[in-house]
Amino acid sequence: MTVRVAVLADTSLQRHLLQQALSAPGYSIELNSDPQQVKVEEIASYQVDVWLVNLLQTDDEKCQVLEHLYETDTPVLFGEGQAPERHSEDYPRWERSLLSKIDQLLQTKAGPINAQASHADSASQERLSLPESLAKLTSSTGKPAREVWLLAASLGGPNAVKEFLDVLPSGLPVGFIYAQHIDASFEEKLPQAVGRHSEWRVRLAQHCEAVYSGEVVVVPVQNELNFTEAGTINILDSPWTGAYSPSIDQVMLNLTQRFAQRSGVIVFSGMGEDGSRASAYAKKQGAIIWVQSAESCACPSMPDSIRKAGHSSYSSTPRGLAMAMLNHLIQRYTANSMRIS
Repeated sequence: MTVRVAVLADTSLQRHLLQQALSAPGYSIELNSDPQQVKVEEIASYQVDVWLVNLLQTDDEKCQVLEHLYETDTPVLFGEGQAPERHSEDYPRWERSLLSKIDQLLQTKAGPINAQASHADSASQERLSLPESLAKLTSSTGKPAREVWLLAASLGGPNAVKEFLDVLPSGLPVGFIYAQHIDASFEEKLPQAVGRHSEWRVRLAQHCEAVYSGEVVVVPVQNELNFTEAGTINILDSPWTGAYSPSIDQVMLNLTQRFAQRSGVIVFSGMGEDGSRASAYAKKQGAIIWVQSAESCACPSMPDSIRKAGHSSYSSTPRGLAMAMLNHLIQRYTANSMRIS
């Protein structure tokens, strides 16, 4: 079966290099265009297996196209950075990485359960109701969060995190930090891409600010983030250590070291094992660790590594994880322990 790929890149050189890289394994390039030349109303009409987005610069028009891609059932691979010159010594490594990620996406999609199945069920897109027992709490929105949870993701993660936030009601006594493996050029547009239909405020991290209830703070790609003794965000001048940026292992360590039992972790779709080394420490600190179910992931490697290590206590689809969050908050902060189902 021929793999059909649609490419969106904003320079002719990038489109040319991607065309060469994808033609070598025999992929069918159904579209290779500048995103500004694509009409958003036509996106759903393209019959492709994967969208590959490579933007050197982003603006509102390009971001609008990206947002509409998330409304389709097709996996989106973006933020892979600038393709090196064909004869550069970095090119073979870049090409192997790109093709490996596409292969990971397509292997899961070709399995017995579609990796994007949750998008096909219209009921999965309906926002959950705010439980009465939580609504009766004194409004916590705009105040430092009682709990801070990490949303961690890599390949296929933005789709899953967006689905989680889309169905989760606002008004909850919790705040999130969101660590996503992504090219730095996409960082500024990530809040709009994942928060477009959500009731949650999604913003970039700001030095010396707290994480407030009702918001999602995007972890910097290039600079390490930790927390002060008062619980406010501390953005360091130094980069993340290790193979990934941001380092989910390090984010997890930094978060749970400061917030301990008032923290939690949800690991969504992703390639590799980032986060697995720190999960034992996080669990020892009293943090709750959940993972996205393998069948609902575009790429299950990252959550699988934590699940196989025995450090996660719950696994479900993004909607199921949102329901689990409501149940957790009901049990922790209200006298009414009736569960949401």
